[in-house]
Amino acid sequence: MTSPADAHSGGGAAARQKKPQLLAVTACPTGIAHTYMAAEKLQQAADALGIEMKVETQGSIGAENVLTDNDVRGADGIIIAADKDVDRSRFVGKRVLSVGVSEGISHPEQLIEQVLSAPVHGGGDGDGGVAPAASSPGSGKERSAAYKALMNGVSFMIPFVVVGGLLIAVALAIGGQTTPDGIEIPKDSFWYDINALGGLGFKLMLPIFSGYIAFALGDRPALVPGMIGGFLAYDGVGIYGADANAGFLGAIATGFLAGYVVLWIRKIKVPKFVQPIMPIIVVPIVSTLIVGLFFIYVIGTPISWVFTHLTSWLNGMTGSSAIVLGAVIGLMIAFDMGGPVNKTAFLVGAGLIGTNNAVMGMAAAAIPVMPLGQGLATLLRRKLYTQQERDTGVAALFMGFFGISEGAIPFAAARPAQVIPANMLGGAVAGAVAGLAGVEDSVPHGGPIVAGFTAIDGVAMFFVAIVAGVLVTALATNALLQLKASRESAKQEKQTGPASVPHPATTPEGAGLAPAGAGAAVQDSVSATQVAAPAPAPTAGTAEPEVLSGYLTGQTVKRQLDAHDKEAAIREMAGLLASTGKVADVEELVRTALRREEQGTTGLGEEIAIPHAKTDAVTAPIVGFARSAEGIEWGSLDGTEAKLVFMISVPEAAAGDEHLRILALLSRKLMDTDFRARLQTAQDEAAILRVLADVQ
Repeated sequence: MTSPADAHSGGGAAARQKKPQLLAVTACPTGIAHTYMAAEKLQQAADALGIEMKVETQGSIGAENVLTDNDVRGADGIIIAADKDVDRSRFVGKRVLSVGVSEGISHPEQLIEQVLSAPVHGGGDGDGGVAPAASSPGSGKERSAAYKALMNGVSFMIPFVVVGGLLIAVALAIGGQTTPDGIEIPKDSFWYDINALGGLGFKLMLPIFSGYIAFALGDRPALVPGMIGGFLAYDGVGIYGADANAGFLGAIATGFLAGYVVLWIRKIKVPKFVQPIMPIIVVPIVSTLIVGLFFIYVIGTPISWVFTHLTSWLNGMTGSSAIVLGAVIGLMIAFDMGGPVNKTAFLVGAGLIGTNNAVMGMAAAAIPVMPLGQGLATLLRRKLYTQQERDTGVAALFMGFFGISEGAIPFAAARPAQVIPANMLGGAVAGAVAGLAGVEDSVPHGGPIVAGFTAIDGVAMFFVAIVAGVLVTALATNALLQLKASRESAKQEKQTGPASVPHPATTPEGAGLAPAGAGAAVQDSVSATQVAAPAPAPTAGTAEPEVLSGYLTGQTVKRQLDAHDKEAAIREMAGLLASTGKVADVEELVRTALRREEQGTTGLGEEIAIPHAKTDAVTAPIVGFARSAEGIEWGSLDGTEAKLVFMISVPEAAAGDEHLRILALLSRKLMDTDFRARLQTAQDEAAILRVLADVQ
């Protein structure tokens, strides 16, 4: 049977054997550098795999290499790597994979592999089709800014969960001893220090999670309020007076609150003399006060109320049916993994040790269910999960064995609607089975490791309860993920109809233009309304090659920057440009370039940065280049430090878009590994100019 996406091939054996034909669209609202870098990376990856690909770029100068109706009709799949809206009405009936532009730069080979199994776009609301349950780059559904921010926080949090959890697990396994207060490690032991290091990882987990949610929304000024809010969610009981912390759900709230508060503050118009201190003083302080005080006075009070009343209610249930009590304990343990609901159930169980060890036995059986269940889910249905999630699943299995429920937090944070209900169902089963069997635990800890310390009465049924809960969690998680995908597939099929032939594609007029008024794009030096002065003529009697239409000359090249940070580097580059006599106000040029950095880093990755400024501080378009042997932290998405730094400056009233063409050419060429290597090793300014002359 032939799917709509395959209809054009005729479904024959020959069609199945031929190399796929792919299309791609790249776009970025804050400039065109990332647009062309992603295009070049995708093209290089396709060429290396022997796959035919055509890439349409939608930069600030409009759409280039536009996909035609015939291109779309013959395509096996379309990759959209964009951080702005891309019209997909052209792609009805085709497999469409939609991701951020950075994915096109970082993982082009994976995208090419994933697009061939991406969902078929059915039109309607402009989505790229149905997203599979996994939150992978190949989800085929363009993620909202909120979703991308959430996943940004999860990706940065995972290493802290894994490292902290595994260090604690190893320390408990080797150095732990059973005491009336639980499994503890003697303070004079080497393993006490290992456990402390793991504890630091966990202490940083929620601040990092919240901070990088905020960072994805509001950039660097949002990092401080986001992290402080995350710390309040992790350990704020002494501040807002509750007996339990808000946990990872509280960290999600503070992350989004911080990000959106920063965005709101940055929209406020302030006098020009205040602008330089806005990102480093005003925005972080004001947003931190708003987020922190909101958490303390608005969120903290309900948390305290919930904890107090849940504790009272649960204590009142201790004389009821063991099955019902076990199910309730399990539900609460599994709900928020360290939050007020989880903490209530745990502390009630721990408080009854010595008088009713069965309640702690119910909690101990439920505690490992979430990480073990999520880890097992990744093993049972590997295609539903990204490689990072599968790796995290292995670590979660290990943490679950040692009763570290936080191992499941990355899964719950990424897909709460599916994972939390599955966790609660499995936790309820484990707690109910343990309650029915009369399992008892004499120490305030959970997980299989407790049985190894002879703290469990009824070991066999304890493991039966855990296994039952884990199986239910894993199967329920995957069933809910699959159900979500099936419902969305049915919805798309209803929208698409039974036709197997793709709809004729149309290219909307003006497709690819950046949205009017897009914040960063307006400040960007690459705006479609800018115009450039005629390229300066080469100096007579010199053999110096013309580079970038003459905007970059020997005067604006420096072999080695003296600066060691971004601001100092921008100042040094501005001074370099000023040596040409085309800079009327160096300080204003620096201020404009730094304001552009506030709206989004110009660090492009691959050890490249291209700061730029549109300002009347320059009298003509001018480009400078310098190298840094040590590298300069520029906030690049791939984490690399900038060693190749270009600075582009154009006047407000320039004419034409020549400088945009240059930036596009430069961005593409810099994706060539050999070109970058030659640029790095060129011996002097003349040699650097000869290398840069290849940009054309």
